[in-house]
Amino acid sequence: MGIAAAVGPDVARRIAPAIEQAGFGALWVNDTPGADALEVSAAAAAVTSRLRVATGVIAVDRRPAPQLLADLARLDIPADRLVLGIGSGAARSGALGLVRDAVDELRQGGVGDIVVGALGPRMRRLAADRADGVLLNWLTPCAAAEEASEHRASDGAGRVVLYVRTAVEDDAVPRLEHEAARYESIPSYAANFARLGLAPMDTVILPDGLPGRVERYADVVDEVVLRAVVAQDGPDDYARFVDRVSESIRETADAV
Repeated sequence: MGIAAAVGPDVARRIAPAIEQAGFGALWVNDTPGADALEVSAAAAAVTSRLRVATGVIAVDRRPAPQLLADLARLDIPADRLVLGIGSGAARSGALGLVRDAVDELRQGGVGDIVVGALGPRMRRLAADRADGVLLNWLTPCAAAEEASEHRASDGAGRVVLYVRTAVEDDAVPRLEHEAARYESIPSYAANFARLGLAPMDTVILPDGLPGRVERYADVVDEVVLRAVVAQDGPDDYARFVDRVSESIRETADAV
């Protein structure tokens, strides 16, 4: 499951135990302006015992590796439950070198599980060469299958993680549509959508498409992150999201 860091540590502390109890393997936290994915991840880790916490992703153009290592030391997140996701952020030049150097510094600093957020083929190749996995975003199951196959050909041991924006209630759909439009306005994402021949809304899960769609993604990648899009960002909204996804998975399993 995925949330935005903007929900804050308090909400994370309230919902993380329910996420763990429902059987989710990890809570992924987007690093958003004015909020800190590591702070939110630390809050979730403090009230759970098995749930992995992950950042998806922290931009190293504004939070370089030395700062991340200092923050990790201060927050004391259990190393065996942390996945540190990083990306190039808004860097317009030298993005590959920036991420490559950050991965190397984080490795030297003792970070054991690093994934790289990647759109284009060169950054995906860097993830295969240097990191423990690649984090993909805004893809259909078919496009995800192609990029996952490419990654595994380069790094058979690396894993492929995919963010899928998901709304399980009708009143959350307008917010999901707004999120899709916002990403389509970002030049790097717009170019990627054009290269793949996709529209952002082709890649999401809507309330009536939840049964079966999760399984289609799970068949082609190693980890599916259902990025929860809810009408409001209160704990009750996320609790209903967890319940609805869990119910859908149980129904699908029973049908099989």
